[in-house]
Amino acid sequence: MRIAVAVALAATVAGCATSPVDYGASLSQQDQKWASPECQQARAAALDYEAREKHHPGWEFAALGPYGLGIIAATKEHEQKQRKLFAREVHLQCSSLPLPKALQGDLSPAVAKAKYP
Repeated sequence: MRIAVAVALAATVAGCATSPVDYGASLSQQDQKWASPECQQARAAALDYEAREKHHPGWEFAALGPYGLGIIAATKEHEQKQRKLFAREVHLQCSSLPLPKALQGDLSPAVAKAKYP
C-alpha cells in the first residue's frame, strides 16, 4: 500500500506538463508559421483537448478500490503524455524554432515487447 501511495504521489508531482494552450500562447506571434491554417488547426485541437480534460469525470472514487491509486497514477501519466503531444504539435505547426528538449523524443505509448529465449 505504501508503494502505491508513493507511486501515485510521484506521478502527480513529477513534471506536470504545461497546458498546450498556454504553450501555444507563449510562442511568437511574429513567426511566419503562426498565421498558417495548420497552426490554427493545431491550436484549436489543443484548446479542444484542454476543454475535454477539464470536463472528464473525477477519479476520486477509484481511490477506494484496491487498485485505485494505480489507476489514478496511470491516468495522470497518460494526461501528461497527451499534453506533451499536443504541445509538440502546436510547436511544429506554429514555430520555426527548433523543438525544445522537453518535447523531443518518442512520446508514443510504450508497447511492451516480449523477449523470447
